[in-house]
Amino acid sequence: MTAPLDDTSILPLELTDVSFAAGGNRLIKDVTLRFEPGLKTVMIGPNGAGKSLFLRLCHGLLQPTQGSIRWQQETGADRHQAMVFQRPVMLRRSVAANIDYALKLRQISRRDRGDIIDRVLHQTGLRRLADQPARVLSIGEQQKLALARAWALEPQVLFLDEPTASLDPAAIHSVEEIIAAIHDAGTRIIMTTHDLGQARRIADEVLFINRGRILEAAPADRFFNAPENDLAQAFLRGELLW
Repeated sequence: MTAPLDDTSILPLELTDVSFAAGGNRLIKDVTLRFEPGLKTVMIGPNGAGKSLFLRLCHGLLQPTQGSIRWQQETGADRHQAMVFQRPVMLRRSVAANIDYALKLRQISRRDRGDIIDRVLHQTGLRRLADQPARVLSIGEQQKLALARAWALEPQVLFLDEPTASLDPAAIHSVEEIIAAIHDAGTRIIMTTHDLGQARRIADEVLFINRGRILEAAPADRFFNAPENDLAQAFLRGELLW
């Protein structure tokens, strides 16, 4: 079930005939999609299929060379979305100060920032590390900090680019729990992963991309049990796609 629309929501996000080219090559091709509120969308596909590029287009880091990407509320939409990358950048300061800096950029008052920082550190299990330099954390802890930093901004939409790549099983479990909590708090999740098991655990709906084209978009149960696209079927069987 999707959340009801209201005048303050930046969703839905609509992509119409979106393509992106670089160096004379079309890397994203003719994508038309609509992201409604309330779901967790997971994009899967082989390496080089265009997953990360697609997220950057949606987030506004890149502009399409063809077509349009529009939020329901265009004004201020950038303030209501966030993105966490596969290898997030940690500022050369403490864990708590990394979050404080993000809040300061959003012009959150100093009076309110302390409570927000304490809350998200607790929610992500990082409170004991609040005064530690962020850059000495493990990869898993840095990814949790990146999620905490994004969550502190209370985004309506959170883009996640392979957030558990290179993490061990325990760290993957922790990150997935945080993602679920962020979603339960009301944030729309749109993420990529190369881990089919993770996609099964997280997704409400699945997008399958290959060579820059969305070849199938379906509810997760239907996609994993009976994908319609032949390349999606081959991908789920573990076959290489060329």
